[in-house]
Amino acid sequence: MLVLPATVTLREARDTLRLMTQALPREAEPQVLIDASGLQQFDTSLLAVLLECRRLAQAWGKGFALRGDPPKLTELARLYGVDGLLGLATATSVAANAGATATNFTTLVS
Repeated sequence: MLVLPATVTLREARDTLRLMTQALPREAEPQVLIDASGLQQFDTSLLAVLLECRRLAQAWGKGFALRGDPPKLTELARLYGVDGLLGLATATSVAANAGATATNFTTLVS
């Protein structure tokens, strides 16, 4: 299991991706599991990091899953339409999306 740092913003995204890219091939399990439970501060850069990790896992023939994702990450992923790609889409989020209204972006990433 790979563990995300507490903060992943544009400033940390490059280093976080580098570390994840180095660690991914060493994962022995058939599914790469990323623990997001420690996330406290993030922005859309985290979505790019996670999508690249997913792409790399698939390239190596592995599955990809997130664990402990904070609700704000799920909301941000839904806002950008990548919740399904990251395995965050649920029946609840699909139902909520059907009646979605405008969301204040700053509340999602703070």
